[in-house]
Parts: sequence; C-alpha cells; structure tokens
Amino acid sequence: MPTESPGSQQLLKVVNRMALVRRMCANPGLSRADLATAVGLTKSTVSMLVRELIDEGWLVEREIVATGELGRRPTPLFIDDSRLLMLGAEVGIESVRVVAVSLTGEVLATVVANYGSGRSAKVCIGSLATALLKLRSQLDPVRHQIIGIGVGLPGGVDEANAVLRFAPNLGWRDVPVGALLSEKLAGSTLVGVPLFIQNEADVAALGEMEFNPSQASDPLLYLSINQGVGAGVIVGDRLLTGSRGFAGEVGHIILKRNGPQCSCGRRGCAEAMIGLRAMLPAGEDAGLPSLSTPLAEIQRRLAAGDAEVLRAVRRAGSYLGVLLQNLAAAYDPACIVLGGSCVDLGEPFVETALQTLNDYAAAANLLPPMVQTSRFGADAVAVGAAALARFRLTRPMAAPNFVGAVAA
Repeated sequence: MPTESPGSQQLLKVVNRMALVRRMCANPGLSRADLATAVGLTKSTVSMLVRELIDEGWLVEREIVATGELGRRPTPLFIDDSRLLMLGAEVGIESVRVVAVSLTGEVLATVVANYGSGRSAKVCIGSLATALLKLRSQLDPVRHQIIGIGVGLPGGVDEANAVLRFAPNLGWRDVPVGALLSEKLAGSTLVGVPLFIQNEADVAALGEMEFNPSQASDPLLYLSINQGVGAGVIVGDRLLTGSRGFAGEVGHIILKRNGPQCSCGRRGCAEAMIGLRAMLPAGEDAGLPSLSTPLAEIQRRLAAGDAEVLRAVRRAGSYLGVLLQNLAAAYDPACIVLGGSCVDLGEPFVETALQTLNDYAAAANLLPPMVQTSRFGADAVAVGAAALARFRLTRPMAAPNFVGAVAA
C-alpha cells in the first residue's frame, strides 16, 4: 500500500490537534484518558498532542482532582485563556468596534473608532486597520499571541474570496475587504495573522455558539436588528451562507406589499418595517446620519410618553413578531437570539414581538421557539468576529479558502 505523504500526515496531525481543542472547549476538565476515549485516538498520541498544545498556549493543566482511588489521579485539562487571543471587529455604519478575545470568549480590551466624514470603503477600512493596531499595542507583546483576526460586515459576504458583495446601508458593492485590510496591515505587528471575513449577523451567531456550546441550541438563529436587519443561521455546527453569501439577508424579506421603501430599493422589506428608522414619524429621520441618534431620539420620546412614537415602536415590534414566525417556520430553530441596538428599546418592541410570535404558535397549537437576547450586548458582532477566527482555525477541513495571513 502507498505510504502517506508528509503533507497529508501533517494535515492529519492538525485535524487531530484541533479536534482535541474543540472537545476541550465543549467539555472542560477532561483528562488525557478521557480525551483519548472521546476522540478515538490512542493515549500515547493524545499525550503527545496535549503536550504540544500546552506548550503553545491552547491548553493548560489545573489542580489535581481527588478521586479517592489509589494510584495516579487524572489531571484535568482546560482551554488556556491567558495566552492565545483573537481580534474581532465590527464594521458598523458610523464606526468600527474592535475587541481582543480569549480562547474562552472573555473580552480583554476594546477600541471604538468613528469614521469621521469619510464613508468610502478605503477610508473605513483604514480606520479599521488603525483600530486593530491600537488594540494590539494595548496587549502584552510577549505574553499575548494573536492567532486570528475576524471581521463582521453589514452585508452579503463572499467569505472564500474575502469580498463584501453588497452593503446597502454603506453603499458598498464588490469591495475586496480582505485584500484591502491585508494591505493596510502589511509590515505591522499583525503580520502573518490569518484574516477571516463574514457577514455581521453570521459572526454574531457563531459567537453565541462558539463561546456557549450546547447541542440544545442547534439549529441556532441570530437576528440582528439595527438600522438594517439580518440573520445568521447555524445548522449542524455549520454556518449557512448560501451560494453567493446572501443567506440570512432576512431584512429584505417582504413583509408588506407596497410598503415603505427600503434601502435596497424594494418596498415593504423587513428592514423598512422593523429597523430604527421605521420607528420615527415619516421624514423625521432625515438629517440624522448617526445610527445612535435615531435610537437615542426614540428612547427619549418613549421616556417622555410620546404616544405616536410608542405606537410606531409597537407596530415595528408586531412586524418583528411576524418575521420571527416566518423564520421559525422556515428553519425550525432550537433557539433564536435577538441582538442589535433595537433590543435596548425593551418591552414596547421586544415583548410585542414575542406576543405576536406566541399568538401565531398558539393558533397552530404549537410551542413557540425559545427566544433570548444576546449575551454579549453591544460587543456581539465584534466578539462573534473573533469567534469566526476560532471557528475556522479549529475546523481546518471545513474552512473555506480565505484571504490568508496579513502580508509582510
């Protein structure tokens, strides 16, 4: 029989190493013997791989567990949350948010930078590169190693080629984000770090799954509600992206025929019925360029008892309930996670949506799906982008082609 090539042997080793890491992410505290049984490798192979993973900063040994039995007690292993980090970035409509995240999902540092007057792709990606380098400078250059950079973008993304296909709220089309960012970071302290690019709702969904693994939450659907509306869907530990990267663009599902015009040019889209600008009286969002400004204005008017805005928020919440019902029927998710700035509107928006969803379920004599809010709040997309890096790095056989490491 032909022998395996050195390349195939090396790939098999990488696959086995990352299988151990994923197992430890899901089941911290396992011993080497437990790991060998769980992944189907010999104890000697697992011991060798674990030794390497400890040396490199993936795993760490903790206190000995007292079993009450004679003989050597098993040493529990855990993911090391002190050495290897991922950088995650959210490219928003007005600003970029960048976080440094441990392998276990702990946010260690954050940088937020406004774009200023420029909104071109090159200007915004320049701001992103500056924020990434600023964040790296805040970390210990010796202790902390950056193993991946993830970026969440507000639109359809071709992850294999690291290209943003369309972001209606930014007016960007066919932007090679990966190549542009790699160019901006060339020659910096982030040289050689792998880059990963994906849609903002997709990465937020990965953040909920990667840093809180539970088979009870698969399939998982993350719904992001800001100025735009998007969804990330995970089924069987895989991200559903579609043939062109547009899967999850649920903000452009039509909820009302001949409804208000959407940023995409169509009428009656979910974004036009549910997004922030749908909650202000007609025309009052004109001249409000900042995503936070309409949210703050809506919150101010709600606090002041503005009946018109309250009706608008409840109406948007009702349409959100319709969208949730449609998504539940389409995907039958085990869990729906709500994220984005609109969740901060609270009861008039969220509770109205849940009541609408529950009414539809009751009419069909079905239980409604589990719905919860994102555990990462304002950091959901940035943390999710870091999770994208961990997700791809620990699944070497499932990862698509990507732009690669930052050029020297």
